[in-house]
Amino acid sequence: MKLTAKGQATRQRIIEGAAAHLRSDDAAGVTLDDIRAITGTSKGQIFHYFPDGKEELFLAVARFEADRVLSDQQPHLGALTSWTAWERWRDSVVARYRAQGRSCPLGVLMGQLDSTPGAHEVIGTLIEQWQYQLRQGVLDMQQAGLVRPTVDADRMSAALIAGIQGGVQVLRSTGSITYLEAVLDTLIDHLRG
Repeated sequence: MKLTAKGQATRQRIIEGAAAHLRSDDAAGVTLDDIRAITGTSKGQIFHYFPDGKEELFLAVARFEADRVLSDQQPHLGALTSWTAWERWRDSVVARYRAQGRSCPLGVLMGQLDSTPGAHEVIGTLIEQWQYQLRQGVLDMQQAGLVRPTVDADRMSAALIAGIQGGVQVLRSTGSITYLEAVLDTLIDHLRG
C-alpha cells in the first residue's frame, strides 16, 4: 500500500505507540483497543494501516524493535576494531537493557507471535545482521593482530548473541543486569585471550 507522508506518519505513530506500550509493565494481554486508545487512533485507522489486524501490527512493531536493537548499538557495533570500541559496544548493550529493565518488547512480541512465520523471519534477520557485524569485528581484530587467529569468528559471534539473550532472559526474570554484564565481560576477556 502506497501511503502519503501524513499516512506514513500516522502508521509510524501507531507502531511507536504500540512499541512504547509493550515496553511498559502493562504489556501482557495487550489488545488492539489498548493500542487504539494509546495512539489516539480509530479502529478504522488501525485496520487501514494494518489490514490483517493485531498480528500485522505486532510484526511491524517487531521489525521496529529489531531495528532498534541494532541501531542502539551503533556506531560501536559497526566499528569493532579496537578494545576501546568493544568496551563501548559492551557498555551500549548494557545501557540499553538497564534502561529497558525487565521489559523486553521484542521478547514480549516474540512470545505472542512465536508460531507465526513472520515472527521467525524478523528474529532470524535480526540475528543474522547482528552476528554478521560481530563476526566482522572479530575478523577485523584478528587482522590487526589483536585476537588470536585460532578464535573462530562465527562461534564467538554466536556465543556473544546467545550470551546477551541469556543475560536478558535472566534480567527479565530477576531484574538484575549483573548476569548480562558477566557474560559480556567473560566473552570479551576470552576474546582478548
